[in-house]
Amino acid sequence: MKLKEAIRLYVSLKQAAGEHGKALERILNAYCRAVGEEILIAQISPEQVEVLLEQAPLAKCWLHHHWRLRGFYRYAISRGFVSSSPLPRLAPKPPKRFVPYIYSQEELRRLLDATECYRKQPVLLESQTLRTILLLLYGAGLRHSEALALTLADVDLAEALITIRETKFHKTRTVPLPPRLNDEMRCYLESRLRVRHPRTSDSSFFVLRNGARVPAYLVDQAFSRLRKYVGISRSDGGRFQPRLHDLRHSFAVHRLTAWYREGANVQALLPCLSTYLGHVGLAGTQMYLSMTPELLLEAGKRFEQYASTEDHND
Repeated sequence: MKLKEAIRLYVSLKQAAGEHGKALERILNAYCRAVGEEILIAQISPEQVEVLLEQAPLAKCWLHHHWRLRGFYRYAISRGFVSSSPLPRLAPKPPKRFVPYIYSQEELRRLLDATECYRKQPVLLESQTLRTILLLLYGAGLRHSEALALTLADVDLAEALITIRETKFHKTRTVPLPPRLNDEMRCYLESRLRVRHPRTSDSSFFVLRNGARVPAYLVDQAFSRLRKYVGISRSDGGRFQPRLHDLRHSFAVHRLTAWYREGANVQALLPCLSTYLGHVGLAGTQMYLSMTPELLLEAGKRFEQYASTEDHND
């Protein structure tokens, strides 16, 4: 049997079982292209795979998705398509865990204050639009794709609610807005309506100077320029400089820190934070909770309180 046919059967089986198979299909097809579109699955040798793994595209695929390739070969062996797997027995050493950048409150203020002056010439992405987008990403913990996809119908400022539709995990959720953020959104909307941009219910909430939808790449470019303008960078050896998406990480960490300071039951509130962020489970939320000195301090205080209570009870 040809490798590409075995891949087609495996992906179809996974999709029939309810798995979202696009990523799986993309990874296996990359593997197929690397070893040969017309090759028989039984012809692939460990030596051939070893040579291929030295090439950058497939090496990256193996490094990040070796478990998907292993799953495919377990299926192929169970069906008798091949007698053994040609993949290396040892999984690659995982790369150093990515650590997001957590903006301080002072850095957030600098970013917001500079939206008016970081560019000397007028641009399509106006300063008020950029500032409101940044406020929404941090204040409501949104992904920037979610913020830019908002329509006028999705934003209910009278009730201080926004509706996020068809998110990363194909879910729709309603997100309440804090009062100050709701006021900022209202100011932007009033300004938007004054210049007679499109007003139908399906019109984009955030628009450019010409009334068109704000594209993600333009916000990324503007934020990169803004960050450099105010002098925010990381010196901890991290793989990336502070990103737009790190505003969402910062929201989650700052929220957790505030709960500790308020004496709240953090473990009980974590599912609420997970739902607010639109995650499918707590594991996704825990990835956002990078430790900062402030968070460690507050967690340490909570542990000291717990420990002193236990000692007193003993």
